[in-house]
Amino acid sequence: MRSDEPPRSGASEPIDPDPGPVAPEPGPTDGRRRRESPRHGVPVVVAVVAVGGSLGALARFGASLLWPTPAGAFPWTTLTVNAAGCLAIGVLLVAVTEALTAHPLLRPFLGTGFLGGFTTFSTYCVDVERLVAADRAATALVYLVATVAAALAAVTAGARGTRRLLAHRSA
Repeated sequence: MRSDEPPRSGASEPIDPDPGPVAPEPGPTDGRRRRESPRHGVPVVVAVVAVGGSLGALARFGASLLWPTPAGAFPWTTLTVNAAGCLAIGVLLVAVTEALTAHPLLRPFLGTGFLGGFTTFSTYCVDVERLVAADRAATALVYLVATVAAALAAVTAGARGTRRLLAHRSA
């Protein structure tokens, strides 16, 4: 689906509420389109994402201190952090797109910032590389697949569970 097409009816996943209307570039155009500036301005959104990302990264670092992974061991901490962050993303996006009238900076702060800083798919890649370097290729492959499966299952569970809870509360 192109970004300028209306959403299909019956779509089961939330649509990002942040993109503003798309307007043609002024003057000569090559067919590209641009987003209009957000209400709060780019510097404010960048600052909110940066603060949220810093807090999320600190939370992830705290998890690694509380639950360290020994060299060559299965990286349970990173897998758990990524799955928990994806679960929270599923809950957050359904809540702010389907249930709440949230402040426009809430999703950039929590979703892109905090949860983006909390989840760590770059560390996931480093963990895979370290396992392979430690001659644990089979473990690396299991971890590679398990993390993606856990992340997808968690975001789906978060979104569906939140929808069910909202439907139950409105009934």
